[in-house]
Amino acid sequence: MTAIACGALMSAAVADASAQSCKVPLLKVLAQKSLGLTVMEKTLADYEKASGTKVQISYFGENDRRSKARLDASTRAGSYQIYYIDEANVAEFATAGWVVPLLKYLPKEADYDDFLPGRRAVASYNGVAYFAPLIGGSDFLFYRRDLLEKAGVAVPRTLDELVAAVKKMHSPPNVYGWAARGQRGSGMNVWRWAPFMLAAGGKWENNGVPSFNSAQAVKATTLYRDLFKYAPPGGATYDWSNALEAFRSGKVAFMIESTPFADWMEDPKKSSVVDKVGYVRPPAPLASAAYGHGLAISTSGAKDECTRQAAGKFIAFATGKEQEQARLKDKVFSDYNRSSTVNSDYFRQHVKPQIQAGLTDTTPVSRVTIWPSPEWPDIGDNLGVVLEEVFTGTRTDVQGALDEANEYATDVMSRAKKRK
Repeated sequence: MTAIACGALMSAAVADASAQSCKVPLLKVLAQKSLGLTVMEKTLADYEKASGTKVQISYFGENDRRSKARLDASTRAGSYQIYYIDEANVAEFATAGWVVPLLKYLPKEADYDDFLPGRRAVASYNGVAYFAPLIGGSDFLFYRRDLLEKAGVAVPRTLDELVAAVKKMHSPPNVYGWAARGQRGSGMNVWRWAPFMLAAGGKWENNGVPSFNSAQAVKATTLYRDLFKYAPPGGATYDWSNALEAFRSGKVAFMIESTPFADWMEDPKKSSVVDKVGYVRPPAPLASAAYGHGLAISTSGAKDECTRQAAGKFIAFATGKEQEQARLKDKVFSDYNRSSTVNSDYFRQHVKPQIQAGLTDTTPVSRVTIWPSPEWPDIGDNLGVVLEEVFTGTRTDVQGALDEANEYATDVMSRAKKRK
């Protein structure tokens, strides 16, 4: 995209900048690396020139990004004007007043209603939008089409069929049957474990009281733990990037991961499984865990109206329709958030048929599977520590481990009620 074209695309968002009495020389963004931001950075210099605002982006891994944003917000340090937040912490940040309602500062031409309904749902809390989606999706069951065909194994459509297929395809060290997140964290192992727990009949809470230590939850946890027997060495502490790298190296037969990561599989420069992967909905009764990550305005970092308006304009640029089209043309096909993107001719003509088929299969069973509570990050991170201990074999008493995590959650909820 040329500087002239970029300037034209952004003109509506920055046309009134010269008319404002205030100037914002610098915006600092605390972010997590994503393909969307990587593509956006190609035209960032043009945006800075047109807007008169320099944008400094600091990238961190997912867990570090969450903790650093929480620390900056809770201490009111205000080191960043824009936070990268997600469905796992939007309730916490909104309830604490750490981010401002977005739509007051997002230019109307950004067309927030063009974002897919599912993305808007996870970007909101109590009906108020707090971030503009930058990436989002749900879950695929990733499977090696070539290996299954050779072994005569049908694509599993139920959880029982998946377990059987994982065992049959497991042939180390050449091929491992399974890869998954085992590393501690509300957005790591808990994220992947939650659909298993809910599918087994477990519940996060009962009338506001934590109840994820039920017999059903124990059954799901035991199953998830046992699947690591068929993972590569060290798999019980994998984060999502470890699992993805193991899969696209050609060493894994099955994996449940987020839909945008189909791009990783189809990248000929980094993947050894291009055109060898199939994508379908997670096997029943597993739900497909919906999520969304995006950019929000920091209350303490953007203290004045002028700074908030400048932050809103940058967010409109970074998450805009033109950026999504630029991603498509940069072969980022599964990292989309807008109806206009999905309905574009370019999307239909260039997204690989196996990915389009997977998206069609997955959409009906996509839903939020984490506990939408302001106390979720604390509860989820503590649960993640306990689950990692179970998955690595440090703890063998599954019921006792979940009881401990559930008791911790009960205390957290009790303290939160007292504060109110």
